[in-house]
Amino acid sequence: MNSTWKLKGMLFFFHASMTIMVSYLPVYLQAMDFTGSQIGFLLAVGPAAAIIAQPFWGFMSDKWKTVKKILLVCISGALAIGFLVFQIAEYIVLIPMMYIFFSFLAPAGGLGDSLAQKVSVKHSVSFGSIRMWGSLGFASASLAGGIILSYIGIMKIYYLFAFFLTIGIVFCYFAPDSEPAKKPVQLLNAFKLLKNVKLMLFLLMIMAISLTHRMNDSFLGLYIVELGGNESYIGLAWFIGVVAEAVVFAFSYYWLRKFHPLTLINIAAMIYFLRWLLMTFVPDPSYVLYIQVLHGITFGIFYLTAFQFVTKLVPEELESTGHLLFISVFFGISGVIGSIIGGQVMNVFNLQVLYVVMAVLAAVGLLGSILYRIGYFNSEDGRREKEKMKQSIT
Repeated sequence: MNSTWKLKGMLFFFHASMTIMVSYLPVYLQAMDFTGSQIGFLLAVGPAAAIIAQPFWGFMSDKWKTVKKILLVCISGALAIGFLVFQIAEYIVLIPMMYIFFSFLAPAGGLGDSLAQKVSVKHSVSFGSIRMWGSLGFASASLAGGIILSYIGIMKIYYLFAFFLTIGIVFCYFAPDSEPAKKPVQLLNAFKLLKNVKLMLFLLMIMAISLTHRMNDSFLGLYIVELGGNESYIGLAWFIGVVAEAVVFAFSYYWLRKFHPLTLINIAAMIYFLRWLLMTFVPDPSYVLYIQVLHGITFGIFYLTAFQFVTKLVPEELESTGHLLFISVFFGISGVIGSIIGGQVMNVFNLQVLYVVMAVLAAVGLLGSILYRIGYFNSEDGRREKEKMKQSIT
């Protein structure tokens, strides 16, 4: 406990600040009188920045053999540039500023998770028991943020974001750093990851699922507003979902041991499909609150198992690069595509139709995850894993 509580505090307050961006940025942009297409494009800027920034900062972390110092650079940069972003009202000027802002903010989440994974191995504790504090921070700020913003107004969103992030920076400064890998890291080694067939197929496989997840992140708040809810409903919806996520993380030590990660990914993909299907039938925002419980099960299982499976697919000295590459696909590429598609659907149809599209994509992702699992267990690495599992059982 004494060696990890500062890291847990950093995750708590950093994810609390991320709540403000994920849950309320679309509502802020709508209050700025931007159109659906403009909102979709602006929401896509962050993930677009993440596609390059996340692998870059991950590689710098491996190169300089420190996760904590790179993380401090990212979150401090986001705090400073964010102040400028929320002073801008012109759409054209806002685009490049948001790109710079998210080039610092987006990689920080992946770096925090990478640091948590490495510290968990060093101290022989479960990754989920550390990562759950990020979820608790997100959940707490979702509830408190909705209430506070309902009182002070959505236009003061930056001040709430900065409050949480500043405390996160203080905790990060005192948190433990990762153990440096013994092997030196060259840029050429990082590019070799692109030739890792199992890794590339895995990232391609998760794309359809992560696409639906990111669409929901971007448009859940607007869907609740479309159904007649307000900021308080949005905050409560995220609170319920992320508390459920924290519970899944907290008990990850038990369920991770019983099933192979790819089996768990299959299960999560199936529940994602059911979740989006249910969302197409909700008549008012109160039903969304019940369905949000499934967020914990879907994201909690999918993200945690996929994150740890990527660790198996990359060499030790490139773990942070591999983690941030995975996150750039999960949150970056998927976020760009999801935001643009969502904005167009919102313009032409409505957000209920978007959830139908998401259910179809989730079904495609489920099929892809099943095929990947079959292929993996028929490979040499998969056969070795099955042998080890049989021996551990006997």
